[in-house]
Amino acid sequence: MTVERWTDEEIDQVIGRLLQIGVLIASVVTLAGGAVFLVTHGHLPADFRAFRGQPAALRSVEGIIGGVFARYSPALVQLGLVLLIATPVARVALTLVAFILQRDRIYVGLTGLVLILLTYGLLWSR
Repeated sequence: MTVERWTDEEIDQVIGRLLQIGVLIASVVTLAGGAVFLVTHGHLPADFRAFRGQPAALRSVEGIIGGVFARYSPALVQLGLVLLIATPVARVALTLVAFILQRDRIYVGLTGLVLILLTYGLLWSR
């Protein structure tokens, strides 16, 4: 039984499509959240004298998802931004899988290290 291996061009095509779809989905989610926010809060005057950051509930993935289910439009915008950040991380993960399937040990190690560093930076660094 032979195992069909992907060519470098096929891997590039899959990774490119992943990036395109990820950015498209993130854009649609962010724009939808922005549109809902404008419909519900667009009539309120803006106060630029003091900066108000996002509420603490929108500073974690759990809080963002909870806010989306509660139909809180800023949470939908935040979800779009999280998806945008997750897109290149997914690219690194897919590249790792491709290198594993190609049995390229050097690139498996390097890509695995990059994925570990990205994950650490996103989840545990402050």
